Amino acid sequence: MTHTDTEITAELVRELLREQHPDLAGLPLTLGARGWDNQLWRLGDDLAVRLPWATQSADELLRMEHTWLPALAPGLPLEVPVPQRLGEPSERFPRPWIVTTWVPGAPADRAPATKAAEAADALAGFLTALHRPAPDTAPAGRFGRGGSLADGSEGTLRTLDEAAGQGLVPDPDVVRAVWEDAVTAPEWEGPALWLHGDLHPANILTADGTICGVIDFGDLCAGDPACDLAAPWVLLPDGAIDRFHAAYRPAADAAALRRARGWAVRTALSCILIGEAGVRGRPGGKPSWGPPGRAALRRLVATAR
Repeated sequence: MTHTDTEITAELVRELLREQHPDLAGLPLTLGARGWDNQLWRLGDDLAVRLPWATQSADELLRMEHTWLPALAPGLPLEVPVPQRLGEPSERFPRPWIVTTWVPGAPADRAPATKAAEAADALAGFLTALHRPAPDTAPAGRFGRGGSLADGSEGTLRTLDEAAGQGLVPDPDVVRAVWEDAVTAPEWEGPALWLHGDLHPANILTADGTICGVIDFGDLCAGDPACDLAAPWVLLPDGAIDRFHAAYRPAADAAALRRARGWAVRTALSCILIGEAGVRGRPGGKPSWGPPGRAALRRLVATAR
């Protein structure tokens, strides 16, 4: 983890716009959010400026998103932040940044979806549209996303033990069994499909109880769709999982669902540890990430019995 050495302020953002995109510099500017990798500033009614402020990898992810997402966005049924402009590093700010469309809605870690059927259909429609064969030049996933669960099994089990040791995991033996079953499931043999790669609650927007938008495509990659098919366990309210699976096309086979449950365990554990103050992240953690992680594990444990 590293924060940028440059304090990001409204005046800095405006100066960057004046230097590189002066036609946008006069629009109203307000802080939108400080995310894990980037800060988001709303620009006028319809645009947003995203600037990396923490991880060094955010620079590469912004460029990758700027390259690939504009071609995918028109086929997606939910609103996404479509890149419009690219800002290059300069003396004033030594990192790349982008201007995207603004996506309205509230982050699901703070405003969870409550309408089970509507949210399940929205998420299934989005992933059905996104999960199309990717070209050979598509990026590979970070941290094994889109790849084999077995490659990251030791790390996940250490994370499980860490969280269980702090009393943060319901029925850790059952969670371990879900993970081990997922690791032994047959591997994906189909083509590498486009994946969002990071469908945790802070990257999903809601309105009126359902999912209305998906943000932060910095981990866009190609691979096994089971990585994204973990999302229903983490994002949807109780009683919505079966509805999602019925709506997603083509229907996932039994092996894909087993792998998806493993990815859900991994995502849930990360949310729990990041959500706890002083654990794996910035001081104070991100408290709003813990509850959806615990809810996901509760759902997985309930269906495993």
